[in-house]
Amino acid sequence: MKAWRVVRPGRDIAAALELQDAPIPEPASDELLVRVRACGVCRTDLHVVQGDLPVHRPQVVPGHEVVGEVTAMGGAAAGFHPGDRVGVAWLRNTCGQCRYCLRGAENLCPYSTYTGWDADGGYAQYVTVPAAYAYPLPAGYSDEQAAPLLCAGIIGYRALRRADLPAGGRLGIYGFGASAHLTAQVAMAQGATVHVVTRSAAARTLALRLGAASAVEDHDSPPEKLDASILFAPVGTVVPEALAALDRGGTLAIAGIHLTDIPALNYAEHLFQERTLRSVTANTRADGHEFLGLADRHRLDVSVTPYPLDQAPTALRDLADDRVNGVAVLRVP
Repeated sequence: MKAWRVVRPGRDIAAALELQDAPIPEPASDELLVRVRACGVCRTDLHVVQGDLPVHRPQVVPGHEVVGEVTAMGGAAAGFHPGDRVGVAWLRNTCGQCRYCLRGAENLCPYSTYTGWDADGGYAQYVTVPAAYAYPLPAGYSDEQAAPLLCAGIIGYRALRRADLPAGGRLGIYGFGASAHLTAQVAMAQGATVHVVTRSAAARTLALRLGAASAVEDHDSPPEKLDASILFAPVGTVVPEALAALDRGGTLAIAGIHLTDIPALNYAEHLFQERTLRSVTANTRADGHEFLGLADRHRLDVSVTPYPLDQAPTALRDLADDRVNGVAVLRVP
């Protein structure tokens, strides 16, 4: 099979990645073998390729928004059958026994592993996944449209929950890429007023088309105070601005796995009046099933820019340079 491997993590994406011939992996006893049809290109992939995240698996195959078909199963794998369409997401495994797992917070498990970081992911023609961590996918979405639901959608849903948005509240979204454009739709479906702040003119146009009440340029303020906000852009300098735009009791959730340094905060301006700053660490499988159920009930408008598998470096460069409107997705032959 063909597979992209991160051979030299660094800022030069073309030098970091290498397209190789590799054997089709064998599923372990509890795993599915999945023939990949589509794989979303996530900003976390960019952090893996460019070395923003430490190397967990040398020469890993990135990609964790995988849609494919089950072609083989280990003897202990259950819940799926050969021929099923299945989703492979970021969270690959947890211990199931630590205090975090036992209290329903498996996303905090210190022994958790991740697709495309600890194990080979979907920038390839085949991938394996533990059956207990694979997802059935809602009908009505093409393979390319379903792929972003598996991380952009799920982690955005987790971030929305962490933001504690009250019913009918005012939500700020900072950065408007793959995850944000799905999260905005979920929030609006739940009755929220959404205000978007992003440097991309195309993203502002998309935000307004999807129903945002406003979409302003980077460093501009939303037109009203916000009950909650989510920071999707991995830019720490935005944190003070986002906190200052919150109303009393508001919460800012930071959705990304990587963030540049946050400047010093002024207590009175940024945190007083019970404003809250929260991080988001991966997601639980419960988050994934809840979000995919919601996506089944409420048809989401998934804005996709497709690339062939052999153009993965181009897709990542376009993502890094904010040239992707919506979600970049690799089509896998």
